Amino acid sequence: MNTPPILDNKHTSSPSIFAVSALLREARRQKKLEVADVPSVCILDPDGDLVRTLRVAGKTIRFENWPCYHTELDCFSLGGQQVGIVGRVVGSSFAVLVAEELFASGCRLLVSLTSAGQIVTSGRPPYFVIIDRALRDEGTSYHYAPPAEFANADPRLVAMAWKSMSAHKPRCVVGSSWTTDAPFRETAEAIDFARSKGVLAVEMEAAALYAFASAAGVKVLCLAHVTNTMGQSGDDFEKGEADGTSDALAALDTIVRAICAEASERPAAK
Repeated sequence: MNTPPILDNKHTSSPSIFAVSALLREARRQKKLEVADVPSVCILDPDGDLVRTLRVAGKTIRFENWPCYHTELDCFSLGGQQVGIVGRVVGSSFAVLVAEELFASGCRLLVSLTSAGQIVTSGRPPYFVIIDRALRDEGTSYHYAPPAEFANADPRLVAMAWKSMSAHKPRCVVGSSWTTDAPFRETAEAIDFARSKGVLAVEMEAAALYAFASAAGVKVLCLAHVTNTMGQSGDDFEKGEADGTSDALAALDTIVRAICAEASERPAAK
């Protein structure tokens, strides 16, 4: 067997028979929802800490016409504008399902911020990694892109994010991640392999989101909040103040502001 059967019959250049537009149409019909565009900037919050903290503080408004069967969409102020946020979108397949729905509903920039385990040390956690490429150790990306070791971010988005964050706290680095579908199968051998590739952190969504973004021609940026050493040291999984949400919101605010400002300054295509 030269390749595992799971890689067979992945016709990445062929359109899908089941379209996101059909799902959204039927969800709106069943739920009696109006067609309404979501905010142009949306955030994925796999851990759910941001959504929970913002709701408790009374800073969110529910987007009532969000037709997703599986999630809720909240809106709040970030980077000088109203943005959308979806919590607890954990894992590659779920993240891409929601990303497809968001972009089909008016989203123009999606930023995912997930907690991650440290692989190659970049300091003492917590800190942030702007993910420039992700090791494809999950299944979803192979439905969007032919087999390759890494899925790459849009280098322009990475550069804008890094420029905006390089002079700001919280601490931030640029580097690669390892996207896994099986967090409790992070064996010593798998970790050593990721480390040999210079991978900084392990998470569960970036490779699939980047493969989707490249295939769909949309803007996605993934950030990893490195908060732990996979339980290998005492007092692990400490995110910081307010479960890390203060630093996370500051980072997101800075990055979203910078990317949106650059987009608004770019001359319109003729």
